[in-house]
Amino acid sequence: MFKGSCVALVTPFSNGSVDYDAIKNLVEWHIEKGTSCIVPCGCTGEAATLDHDEHKKIIKTVIKEAAGRVQVMPGTGSNSTAEAVELTDFAKKAGADGALIISPYYNKPTQEGLYRHYKKIAESVDIPICLYNVPSRTGKNVEPETVKRLSEIDNIVAIKEASGDVGQCAEIVRLCGDNIVLLSGDDSLTYPIMALGGKGVVSVLANIVPGVVANLTGSFLEGKIHESLRLHYKWLPLMDALFIETNPGPVKEALAMMGKIKPELRLPLVNLSEINRQKLRKVIQDLNLEIV
Repeated sequence: MFKGSCVALVTPFSNGSVDYDAIKNLVEWHIEKGTSCIVPCGCTGEAATLDHDEHKKIIKTVIKEAAGRVQVMPGTGSNSTAEAVELTDFAKKAGADGALIISPYYNKPTQEGLYRHYKKIAESVDIPICLYNVPSRTGKNVEPETVKRLSEIDNIVAIKEASGDVGQCAEIVRLCGDNIVLLSGDDSLTYPIMALGGKGVVSVLANIVPGVVANLTGSFLEGKIHESLRLHYKWLPLMDALFIETNPGPVKEALAMMGKIKPELRLPLVNLSEINRQKLRKVIQDLNLEIV
């Protein structure tokens, strides 16, 4: 169901508040540039620092602005199963096409706990669910055998795999086959993961160059693998530069350089150091992106 370029949308702030006008402008830009799916309120969207009212209003804003022209798959995960059910139910009622649900963080549940967490959400809310495995942030890996068990639940349809382990991605494809869509959770691994059977990416890079990521993934899906590989190598320096400090600091700085948003983060995240800001600027300039 979900494939191609799915942008992990940033949350623009202005003087401490969510900038909803900037969100609407970003949605329009992504539709214009061929993004397949917009994913607000994930890690890149600083969901951990949004209150519930902001979280829900962002979901509603993106869905309303998209107006059915592009898929919307908001992040609705939590380390509380009950809270994840409530947010996912809200997303469904707001008209979302699916829900991206990060595995519980901090709690460090067992594999059985992870299975029951996702099973409870899937049984409680009839909406397509994309699992999200990012052990570097959650402290716990969702193992391929657990993914296989979850893939047998009808409305668990995809997984954003951000473990950084290509071997694990291959094992998920081997175990699950067509029961689940594999999406890369790391821009620098999009091409390798698609070569293993993945169908696209939930991308940070797409915030900056949505057309490029749409072309990279689209070319691969159309069998134009050499064009996809060319784009992968051309834009690899920017993929890496966007993680020069903690995401989404660099991507917000890059968007600010392009005049799209303010480079504002919420504590405990802080703006880039000046030395890293200049490194990022050089990568952007070397790729001939327009800086205002």
